[in-house]
Amino acid sequence: MNDIIRILQQNARISNEELAKMLGITAAEAAAEIKKLEDNGVIKGYSVILNEELYDKSVVYATIELKVTPQRGSGFDNIAKTIMMYDEVETVSLMSGAYDLAIEVKGSNLKDVALFVSEKLSAIEGVLSASTHFILKKYKEKGIFIDCEEPDERGLG
Repeated sequence: MNDIIRILQQNARISNEELAKMLGITAAEAAAEIKKLEDNGVIKGYSVILNEELYDKSVVYATIELKVTPQRGSGFDNIAKTIMMYDEVETVSLMSGAYDLAIEVKGSNLKDVALFVSEKLSAIEGVLSASTHFILKKYKEKGIFIDCEEPDERGLG
């Protein structure tokens, strides 16, 4: 199971036949294992990793650190659920340390992200403060190198 997940994380488009060869099982067994992982909720979906500089240079990503007041009976869950319903939000994570929630957002420009923070996030009851960090360039995402060759394993190139 771990091998299937590791391979799919690197290439979710791999055929069942190729996966089967790599794992020493039949294609039908590979397909059945994937279906089982999907049915059990282990695999939640598949996505495309883009080189945004080639696809759409105007897209802006930001990480927003939020300090929030936990709510009685639900802690951070209700605020997180409210935040994740916005289309701009890509990821919501509960954090340890200096802030409570890390939000990754996507906008068509800097102003869109700024307006999202000032008009939507800041208006949510329980949000105490927000610190926005704009992502200037992605080098690696989900284990995939975005805009460069894989480095030499010795760190020489």
